[in-house]
Amino acid sequence: MPLNRLNRRKFLKESAAAGAGVVIAGAVAAPAAQAAESAAVKKPARRYSLTVMGTTDLHGHVFNWDYFKDAEYSDKAGNAQGLARISTLVNQVRAEKGRCNTLLLDAGDTIQGTPLTYYYAKVDPITAEGGPVHPMAQAMNAIGYDAAALGNHEFNYGIETLRKFEEQLRFPLLGANALDVKTQRPAFPPYVIKKFRVPGLPSVKVAVLGLTNPGIAIWDKAYVQGKLEFPGLEEQAAKWVPRLKSMGADVVVVSAHSGSSGTSSYGDQLPYVENSAALVAQQVPDIDAILVGHAHVEIPELRVTNARTGKTVVLSEPLAYAERLSLFDIELVFAKGGWSVESVSSRVLNSNSVADDPKITKLLSDEHAKVVEYVNQVVGTATETLTTVEARYKDAPIIDLITKVQEDVVKAALAGTEYASLPVLAQASPFSRTSEIPAGEVTIRDLSSLYVYDNTLVAKLLTGAQLKAYLEYSAEYFVQTAPDAVVDVEKLTNANNRPDYNYDYVSGLSYEIDIAQPAGSRVRNVTYKGAALDDAQKFVFAVNNYRANGGGAFPHVASAQELWSESTEIRTRIAEWVTAKGVLDPKDFASVDWRLTRGGAPVF
Repeated sequence: MPLNRLNRRKFLKESAAAGAGVVIAGAVAAPAAQAAESAAVKKPARRYSLTVMGTTDLHGHVFNWDYFKDAEYSDKAGNAQGLARISTLVNQVRAEKGRCNTLLLDAGDTIQGTPLTYYYAKVDPITAEGGPVHPMAQAMNAIGYDAAALGNHEFNYGIETLRKFEEQLRFPLLGANALDVKTQRPAFPPYVIKKFRVPGLPSVKVAVLGLTNPGIAIWDKAYVQGKLEFPGLEEQAAKWVPRLKSMGADVVVVSAHSGSSGTSSYGDQLPYVENSAALVAQQVPDIDAILVGHAHVEIPELRVTNARTGKTVVLSEPLAYAERLSLFDIELVFAKGGWSVESVSSRVLNSNSVADDPKITKLLSDEHAKVVEYVNQVVGTATETLTTVEARYKDAPIIDLITKVQEDVVKAALAGTEYASLPVLAQASPFSRTSEIPAGEVTIRDLSSLYVYDNTLVAKLLTGAQLKAYLEYSAEYFVQTAPDAVVDVEKLTNANNRPDYNYDYVSGLSYEIDIAQPAGSRVRNVTYKGAALDDAQKFVFAVNNYRANGGGAFPHVASAQELWSESTEIRTRIAEWVTAKGVLDPKDFASVDWRLTRGGAPVF
């Protein structure tokens, strides 16, 4: 009669106690039999697959539409834009993976960047009593985002607009390093934890930590100074990630509005790195994936080794304007009573591979139509076509239009003050390489394409010597070119990856930039009204708020005395100026203030 389990245990116990050399039938084969029995009952590893989807730097792009050209968006690379396309991609991923196994995040810069976002911040503002729901909120709610990090451009229209947008969302805006100055506590939710159910096993806890850009303290100083501060991403991640792990997070994902290069555009004005996503991955343990934003570059997958643990952290940045969707595939295994991340990989999907989601098209067709009508309003007539095609390397009249408007606005603002007698100079950058104001009717969209940012105007007090230093720094934009070398305009600019918006014209002065000389000694023959510029002479300098607050790290301007500022956008001032004139004629604003030379000889 075979032994039952209880009797077998008793028999073996008694035999051992007696010290008997008892041989049970079949005992010689016992190890093999036990191994076979163990193999028979061993269960396969229990796993769970999670897919995290991410967008970033949407900048108000709902549809594949170029409001500046009044046409479908297109570029040489064949890209498509807009949340309507992203919605289709998201639907496809959810259908494949199961919606209950996916998470959808954004890494910031949502409510600024197109006439659509401007319209609902300024023309028909969401902050008005009974005002509309922001189109970006409507779209992102309909698509079903789970969380988004704050971007620096979220603050461009002020905290009231941002808070109203936040109120309209059905998901949290995260910002662990956006701190209330008085309390030193996060002014926005620092994180969100999502639970994913797994049949027969504990739920998988996924923590999403949101981090934003320290540069907000500079770029939107007028709105945040004395109210919010923005410490470094690395130190705040080091503070919050251990807390999230102690709260039971099995997976930690960071949504960071910060690039991966480790560089900063604001020099040493802040003790925090602007583009620090890779530094966060390297320095802070227990992060599994980082959705990267802010830099407007495409990174399908970047693997960074954590210096303390040796663990690999996966980073991905989808292309801006909803041109790409990042996918993180995270594999987890359940063992020893808990979940652990086994592997992470990432890739990007291209929104040009799908059509618009008709649900989003229907939802926002009315808002889109209002903005199209608004930007096509005629405000004047141009006597000739003006373009920015050569504005990077030649003094273009279209940029002179910007500086002329800024000079006029500041002169009017300072009239009757102690600074009214000082000469007014102005700066402007060639923001776009494709902007054009055609001869004939001029519309708001024509002028908006010239000035694509929502910058406002500031008047600063600078000396002649400081302006020379300013010009010298600006001239670093050009690549040093030998006197006898062939000049290729496609390779002449953007030295050391400096963007076009960090090259400035300065109106009211006359000067040469000798590109044969090394950076730091290029600006020659600087004159004011035909005479050599006096280092001690004082000038009122009309600058945009980005530059005035230190954007681009130009010397002297951030620390210079501020004489006046306003909240009306420079773009609006340009439209007002053109409307008042009625006719846009270069003789009213164009001047040749600067030129490129080599050894005194003009390059062009």
